[in-house]
Amino acid sequence: MEILVCIKQVPGTSEVEVDKETGVLKREGIDSKMNPYDLYGVETAVKIKEQTGARVTVTTMGPPQASEILQEAFMMGADEAALFTDRKFAGADVLATSYTIAQGIKKVNIPDLIICGKQTTDGDTAQVGPELAEFLSIPHVANVTEIIEVTDKSIVLEMDMGHSVEVVEMLYPCLITVEKGINVPRLPSFKLKLATKNKKIPFYSLNDFEDKDEKKYGLNGSPTRVLRIFSPEANADRETWTGSGEELTAKLVKKLKELKFA
Repeated sequence: MEILVCIKQVPGTSEVEVDKETGVLKREGIDSKMNPYDLYGVETAVKIKEQTGARVTVTTMGPPQASEILQEAFMMGADEAALFTDRKFAGADVLATSYTIAQGIKKVNIPDLIICGKQTTDGDTAQVGPELAEFLSIPHVANVTEIIEVTDKSIVLEMDMGHSVEVVEMLYPCLITVEKGINVPRLPSFKLKLATKNKKIPFYSLNDFEDKDEKKYGLNGSPTRVLRIFSPEANADRETWTGSGEELTAKLVKKLKELKFA
């Protein structure tokens, strides 16, 4: 069985600058980490590997330094990795990102099961996983909270529908996005770090893809644009009130009306 996990390198701090012309985050020179939701995806894949003997490949789209999170995935138990990197991929929205990763997966090989985290902390759209499945023409299920059974031909899982829970069986190849409550991600292993420190990670650029049309990638392939993005202003103002319950209630109601919350 072949499993592929899509992960992403995201800023490790909230102090991130934004390019005023493109609305794209400036990622150079800032601390980065693996997207927290993707840790649950890697853990899900490794658990299936331990049960079935599957091979786990991790992949990401990003600059060369994004290989750091692929190395981290090795330390969690992943077997292989691939990095899709090209300046022409920069500034991609969810559509262009999904298309790029789909082209990369087609180059590497479509696996039996693709696992994505629910969403990323720098975008929070939760759209890339489902869009990726559409570009690959494979079935998908989002909001997976439990893997019930894994067989040679299908996977049985539980998904959160908000007001209900459904159990679904999907035939391979397929894609799932996992919720953070599905497991507890393991810590990176120092033993695996030593064993994989010299492991080579193949890089793939636009020239390696079947579709080399630059208009479908990066900013050129993005139908959406960020018009404005800004950091919220911090408000540390506070007041201390004393009095009886009735007095404090009246003050609170008056304050809420002043702030237009009531």
